[in-house]
Amino acid sequence: MSLPEKLYTAEQTRLLDSTAMEHYRIPGMTLMERAGESAFTLLRTRWSKLRRLLVFCGIGNNAGDGYVLARLAHNAGLAVTVLAVGEPDRLGGDALQAYELCRDAGVDILPYDGSSTPDCQIMVDALFGTGLDRDVSGHWRQAIQAMNQRPKRVPLLSLDIPSGLHADYGVAMAEAVEATATITFIAVKTGLLTGAGMDYTGELFFDDLFIPAEVYDTVESSVRRLTKTKMRDLKPKRKPSMHKGEAGHLVVLGGDIHMGGAARLAGEAAYRSGAGLVSIGTHETHSNCLHNTCPELMVYGVASLHSARELVEKGEVVAIGPGLGHDSWGRYLFHATIDLPLPLVVDADGLNLLAENPRKRDDWILTPHPGEAARLLKKGTVDIQRNRFDAVRQICEQYGGVCVLKGAGTLIAVDGSDEIYLCNQGNAGMATAGMGDVLTGIIAGLLVQKLRPMDAACLGVWLHANAGDRVKESQGAIGMRASDLMLEIRTVLNHL
Repeated sequence: MSLPEKLYTAEQTRLLDSTAMEHYRIPGMTLMERAGESAFTLLRTRWSKLRRLLVFCGIGNNAGDGYVLARLAHNAGLAVTVLAVGEPDRLGGDALQAYELCRDAGVDILPYDGSSTPDCQIMVDALFGTGLDRDVSGHWRQAIQAMNQRPKRVPLLSLDIPSGLHADYGVAMAEAVEATATITFIAVKTGLLTGAGMDYTGELFFDDLFIPAEVYDTVESSVRRLTKTKMRDLKPKRKPSMHKGEAGHLVVLGGDIHMGGAARLAGEAAYRSGAGLVSIGTHETHSNCLHNTCPELMVYGVASLHSARELVEKGEVVAIGPGLGHDSWGRYLFHATIDLPLPLVVDADGLNLLAENPRKRDDWILTPHPGEAARLLKKGTVDIQRNRFDAVRQICEQYGGVCVLKGAGTLIAVDGSDEIYLCNQGNAGMATAGMGDVLTGIIAGLLVQKLRPMDAACLGVWLHANAGDRVKESQGAIGMRASDLMLEIRTVLNHL
């Protein structure tokens, strides 16, 4: 089943679960059986030739899912061993019933004492569910470490969520299982798709367990996943008679000494996103050569406040920050433009200078990575990553406009709304110099085509991530350069 658009917290998922049971009379054991069967079906489909199975079970409902899977695997002829972490007599309700059925079916259930694990071809993690809210310790932590120390040839499937991962924020609670794949049930939890959560989740699968669609209308979710269908609706429209002036004139300000390439990447990315005209205001040192590999760029050497403002007045949107630096040249460029009545996209050192000179506007898009977000909020980067959802909301509240909090599972929010959009596309090959400059150019290129700031940010993030994924698919992730995305941006946008 494909991933849904709406994402939920652990508490919201529990409300969905209880609504299904109480108002739609779906027994908890029925949901547990469906979860175990769904996970077993995935296991047999994904790793059809593997026969020796080791299942780690805890003492909650997540363990119940594991016991159902173990029983089904045993009945199908697989060699199954369950390691019970914690005393099974601490189980209750449906999970206890699942354990008893598994035991009575003849499955080997052994107490886990922290020693070496039995040999297996595949592991299943059914230790903790979404209710974990404190650091893992004792035998529980040893069990997670044992799963993570498995041989590389042994895949691991986590049920609902990798044990030890915070379901809402995607941070490890001292230790978390590094899964090959995760199958999550009823709702996709927000922590699976942002920040470090993506390091632990592996390939993500989803099953709604046949919960009626009406159940999802009873619990409001404020987090949405960017989908191709929604992005198609945001694509800029073009009339047959359109000319370049109608596609917008963007001004990119940046490119101090030794950093001219950043502004050039942003400029070309804007063109690939559909901007009609792109002017670059950059340091005089390289203004004569910056357009050599992209002759469509109009490049101006900027040496004074007057020349900066004169250039900005030619444009309809300004992107400031790529390669801007924080020396005197970058600072006067920043102060020359930051309060002008034009929509802005602010990135890189533009954000660092903004952190030193805070102000609030409703017509700009801020695109910080976690380090820049930390400076904007006067916090540590660890604090930002610990709760990325709160961080993106706080930046919007303090600075206004739209904020794009970059990183794995990029988040997009707008001041005055609780709604947050999440992009789960993109890949680790994009962790290279210039990728943020390309994103700035894409977003600014869409904004200058008269998209609303929130729409330009969402579509820009989605285009950027999917272009990176296309490069990975065709050439691999390692060695990817920001400039490799240029033609793919155009392809992804035109095929929406």
